[in-house]
Amino acid sequence: MKQYAEVMKVTHIRQVAVSISGWMRQVSDSAGAAGGVFGVSGGLDSALLVALAKDAWQENCLGLVLPCHSSQTDVSDAIYVLEHFDCRYKVLDLTPVYDCFISTLEESEGESGFMARANLKPRLRMAALYYYANMMNYMVVGTTNRSEYHIGYFTKYGDGGVDLLPLAILTKTEVRQLSKVLGVPDRILAKTPSGGLWEGQTDEGEMGLSYTDLDAYLRGEKVSETVRKKIADMHRKSEHKRNLPPIPAHVIHLIKGDFTKGE
Repeated sequence: MKQYAEVMKVTHIRQVAVSISGWMRQVSDSAGAAGGVFGVSGGLDSALLVALAKDAWQENCLGLVLPCHSSQTDVSDAIYVLEHFDCRYKVLDLTPVYDCFISTLEESEGESGFMARANLKPRLRMAALYYYANMMNYMVVGTTNRSEYHIGYFTKYGDGGVDLLPLAILTKTEVRQLSKVLGVPDRILAKTPSGGLWEGQTDEGEMGLSYTDLDAYLRGEKVSETVRKKIADMHRKSEHKRNLPPIPAHVIHLIKGDFTKGE
């Protein structure tokens, strides 16, 4: 009976994967796009996306490895995943571009300056992804999962600057479960989640939350009051990241008559 339950669980997880990849293909078809392009970091979320993209678009997908003062381990892991799933890819080192850009900008100090420089990396990657998307008539596919999306743990107009977010329906726990079933290599499954924005950076350290607590909260399970308040506060403060830029709609009734006729 236990073995049967495990088989049924795997079957259900595979159905979830087929549904997500089918949705990805429908979204691109409705936009008249030929496929998808995505960044591959060497981490778990992007590894799962490679597997789903190959199912959605077969040869009409492209993975970009975009190191920017990145560790060689992450670059090697990204290439390893792409070759594991037989996905077409390019490696483009953005370090010189980043260094040139930083040298042009006003010097910034303190924590705010540190984060401004760190967030420039995913914004440069976004520009590179859209360059190839425009050239190839592809859509840019993001890797943000539901846990990160809920609290705004992504860079606005960086890794948040995408056309579709197929993993935003999955918590980190579910990403891991789906990845195991779809054959993501063990060495990727075992890695500590990190955006690789600076040496020693980890997702949980930067968030100040564990994925265990965050995923439990999203499943409606009991968490400590401290965790609940922190997640609610992060969700509220990051609302602007999940919405289109606001416009002053309340003024529209004033814009009429002679105002719009010009001088």
